[in-house]
Amino acid sequence: MDTRPQLDDLRLFCVVVRHRSFAETARQLGISKAVVSKRMALLEAAVKAQLLHRSTRQLTLTAQGEIVHQWAQRIGEDVDLMGQAISHEKAAPEGVLRLCSSAGFGRSQLAPALSALASRYPQLEIQLELFDRPVDLVEEGFQLDIRIGHVHENHVIKRRIAANRRVLCAAPAYLAAHGTPATLEDLQQHRCITIRERDQDFGRWELQGPHGLQSVKVHGQLSANNGEIVRQWAIDGHGIILRSHWDIAGDLASGQLVAVLADYSQPADIWAVYPSRLSVSARVRVCVEFLADWFARHPR
Repeated sequence: MDTRPQLDDLRLFCVVVRHRSFAETARQLGISKAVVSKRMALLEAAVKAQLLHRSTRQLTLTAQGEIVHQWAQRIGEDVDLMGQAISHEKAAPEGVLRLCSSAGFGRSQLAPALSALASRYPQLEIQLELFDRPVDLVEEGFQLDIRIGHVHENHVIKRRIAANRRVLCAAPAYLAAHGTPATLEDLQQHRCITIRERDQDFGRWELQGPHGLQSVKVHGQLSANNGEIVRQWAIDGHGIILRSHWDIAGDLASGQLVAVLADYSQPADIWAVYPSRLSVSARVRVCVEFLADWFARHPR
């Protein structure tokens, strides 16, 4: 009897770790919870170590489980990359592509692009998840992150797929009631609606202007971690916001929002970010190239 870890069990183990639940893993994969439990027991027997702490609420990794999880992710990716290298991805990518992005951009801009990508490559299974928080690509099992703003990590590959900037704006009603700021320092006396962006400090805005890069500390009555909420609060007249041009271009055109301190903006290009070891992945490459072409042809 072969007691070595089986590839399918290692892949299943990665899914279990992602969901921290046998039941949710079974639901996602369309198999029974008993099958998941049995295969995890076989994997533990094969590696001769307990991999999971089981409780009534959720599963957590043991120290040995952390090690096996890291290797299982690498083994699974290497097997996929081996197949791609042999076949040259058959000119048409296939298999699972897990990617993530921020909620607002993902819903309004990225989703239509991925819809077109899915139509072009019907064998590609696209799994998109949206977060308004930093994401650890390797730890959370994502192959690609479509990100707005700065990329701080030095262990990833990044490619700019679209130009973008954040601009200051407010509703006409707010400016009529509180006045229009004439300098960057004036923002400190205004109600600014702040957001916890994935790439910047909360409550501190860094903007490029006539005198180079400047920083201003802002505050206000309202804050959130969701761009769509912040945008609506600004339209309702609650204060000044710093938002991506793709998000508020329509509001500026309609007059619901008015540009403030137009000489200032914040660079916030759109990047495709992925682990360096996936640089040879045809699925990632095809998706990144498609998105770069899509956003060039569909500017907001």
